[in-house]
Amino acid sequence: MRQMKITSQNLRTEASAEYSFIDSGNGEKLERFGPYRFVRPESQALWRPSLPKRDWQDADGIFETSAKTGKSGWRLRKDLPDRWQMTFAGVRCLVGPTPFRHLGVFPEQTPHWEWIKQKIQEGGRSKIRILNLFGYTGLASLAAALAGAEVTHVDASKTAIEWARENQRISKLDQAPIRWITDDVLKFLKREIKRGAQYDGIILDPPKFGRGPKGEVWKIETDLPTLRELCQKVLSKDPIFVLLTLYATECGAASISNIVREIVGNHNGEINFGELVASEETSGRFLSHAIYARWDK
Repeated sequence: MRQMKITSQNLRTEASAEYSFIDSGNGEKLERFGPYRFVRPESQALWRPSLPKRDWQDADGIFETSAKTGKSGWRLRKDLPDRWQMTFAGVRCLVGPTPFRHLGVFPEQTPHWEWIKQKIQEGGRSKIRILNLFGYTGLASLAAALAGAEVTHVDASKTAIEWARENQRISKLDQAPIRWITDDVLKFLKREIKRGAQYDGIILDPPKFGRGPKGEVWKIETDLPTLRELCQKVLSKDPIFVLLTLYATECGAASISNIVREIVGNHNGEINFGELVASEETSGRFLSHAIYARWDK
């Protein structure tokens, strides 16, 4: 294997009119999505909050667990809309509370979306094919399409795919060449290999645990090696990037850089790895949201 330049860098999400990380502590975090504020669990926040309790209690939505039943869910203001529109990396999206404590978008990935657009625009080709696996509500796919790429977006959740299509519509990218596919990622990749499909860029955002549309079980510890091997086989002979992001895993960023390195094989270029972080508006404390590793030429 050729020598690969490897660097480390934490990617910081800056506060904006769309999103800000306000405060954290006591196992929770306080964030603003557009005009609305939300409290969500955060296991890393082992310190004390900076803001007084009343600022947290005034949030528009609080995701909490009942001490009696152990069930979790949102406590929302009555006048809170089900969803509202926001913009990240030039892409419009619908945002709103889901049963899984998420809000349909992960703002900490904004640096990735900008990077994806940049790499596609720098590619200088008339046709660039991008594969987005575990694509969720489609922000990375739409960013790639906005930059001029042909995109194949795969996710096991029909609900997520429908949400992504809505994001495509409000982003005015209806005519963009995007294939929306509801499928188990590993099964899809095996079929693509048989068809001889090749992609110039691969985006990977696998969950720690998940289920496919037919009940297929995904576990990061056992299935990530298979995913790595399959992605090697669909990467084109002249690729432009590979991006891997992981949440809630025991792996370190340096470790997953080795996975990206194996996917790209003998291709020259640079691997950058680190954490996706945000800093609090109130205290400047940093919080890590995820780890990543990415390669480009």
